[in-house]
Amino acid sequence: MSLLGLHLVLTILWAMATGSLELVNLFVGFVVGGGVLHFAGPALGDPRYGIRALRIVGLTLFFFRELFVSSVRVAIDVLRPRLTMTPALVAVPLDLTSDAAITLLANMVSLTPGTLSIDVADDRSCLFVHAMYGEDPDAVRRSIKHDFERRIQEVFR
Repeated sequence: MSLLGLHLVLTILWAMATGSLELVNLFVGFVVGGGVLHFAGPALGDPRYGIRALRIVGLTLFFFRELFVSSVRVAIDVLRPRLTMTPALVAVPLDLTSDAAITLLANMVSLTPGTLSIDVADDRSCLFVHAMYGEDPDAVRRSIKHDFERRIQEVFR
């Protein structure tokens, strides 16, 4: 069983032991399980599991924040009588190397309103993104590289 699977089992065991399936209790169980695996990780084969689990949580929270902010921005623009978007196709150079990391980045970009992953170069050197608000392509590139790609790199490290 992977450490992530064990982490989820520990979270469920916590909920069973406390007798509550409330979201706050599940979160506490997740944190406690992460703490246990952080200290037991070296014995189980992954000395950095606790740090990686925190980075996954951070990436997830960041993504939900970006999802909310971009949804509001697109909704406001759609409801205005005059659209303010300036669409652009932007090539974002990639530092990610694994297929899983590139796929995660492309999916996160596509799921965020206002951006859509179009394609990945054959040599996996860049991701082509359509941006609704591409008036500054360098800003779009920086945002994807600094906000999304950097966090994904930290998770896959």
